[in-house]
Amino acid sequence: MPHTPEPDEDDLDAVPPPQPVFHVEQALLGALLLDPHRLDDVNGIAADSFSTAAHAALYAAISTLPRPDPAEHAKNTTWLDRVLATALEEARGLTASYLHALVQVCPWPRHAPAYARMVEAEHARRRLLTAAERLVHTVHDASLPHPVQTALAEADALAAVVDDIANRFPPRSGVLPRTPAPPPIAADDTEAVEEEQLLLATATARPDDIDAVRWLLPDDLTLPLHAGLWQCLTTLARRDEPIDPVTVLWEAQQRGLLDDGSEPGEVLRMLAEPAGSVGHWAERALRRSLLATAEHTGRRVEAYAGDPANTPFQLVVGARRALADIAAVRTRWQHATGTTTPPQQRRPAPAIRAGPPTTTAAHAARSTRSTR
Repeated sequence: MPHTPEPDEDDLDAVPPPQPVFHVEQALLGALLLDPHRLDDVNGIAADSFSTAAHAALYAAISTLPRPDPAEHAKNTTWLDRVLATALEEARGLTASYLHALVQVCPWPRHAPAYARMVEAEHARRRLLTAAERLVHTVHDASLPHPVQTALAEADALAAVVDDIANRFPPRSGVLPRTPAPPPIAADDTEAVEEEQLLLATATARPDDIDAVRWLLPDDLTLPLHAGLWQCLTTLARRDEPIDPVTVLWEAQQRGLLDDGSEPGEVLRMLAEPAGSVGHWAERALRRSLLATAEHTGRRVEAYAGDPANTPFQLVVGARRALADIAAVRTRWQHATGTTTPPQQRRPAPAIRAGPPTTTAAHAARSTRSTR
């Protein structure tokens, strides 16, 4: 016979069941309510380590109120009543019956230190997830006046969280997160493509300037063809060979860059339209690469921290490997910009502009040349 749901049953089914840490917190609080002196065996956690406001309020009350005499506590509920009254100031939904339920669900009060360690581990995972989410959000915040500096500051904050977790849960060598890292997000930025084309064309026209931007790597460019052409340019410059659109095209053919269907004529036309300066476009490309790396690092750490099966040891190892990618690009960015000071302390820009500030200006430059 088919089951007929009660009026509110569907609504209850929509509420997800509590996570395992919720039951761990209940067991810990029950142990402390039953035997308050076990608080001496609990360390590494605070009220904000708990996943709900009610549990946080209860732990704060338990840890701040004077402990009762064990004999008196066994006879009456006076201390429990005080805990409830104190916790109600922060969590209005608590009841005396819930406190008694906590005592009942605690299997072994002497296991309180183990429960606390589990609560600490889950709190570490939530902290790491929050820090990673902030990093990703910063990369996409178009309102920031200094996006690179802000993203690097958030990366430092994420690294500080990782270091704190490592101090609490020293990582074991070789223990990687079981969660696969998300693939990089494919770039779909028309402005980036146009600026990279200008970089390649300007470097082809002014090969002597290539050596000054050795900090720019092929992987910093968004399209495989552009990355390959930049490698062609740097290779020809290193060999001190002639550089012009034709020699670059020939080097590209030798490397198989045209195998993807790129038309030689299109490549020649792209390389024949320089504008601005090599340094300007190279710095723009590196800036994009740094922000893309920061986003991918944040998404990797999000994926690791979002998987509750990963231990704190695994989270530390995985997060540190992800942060190493930012550190590598950051070093090149500092070399490119020549400063590590905050944006408000940076030296003023030179009076002569190194290159057009926007792609729109580059279009205007090309239009001017075409009318000559």
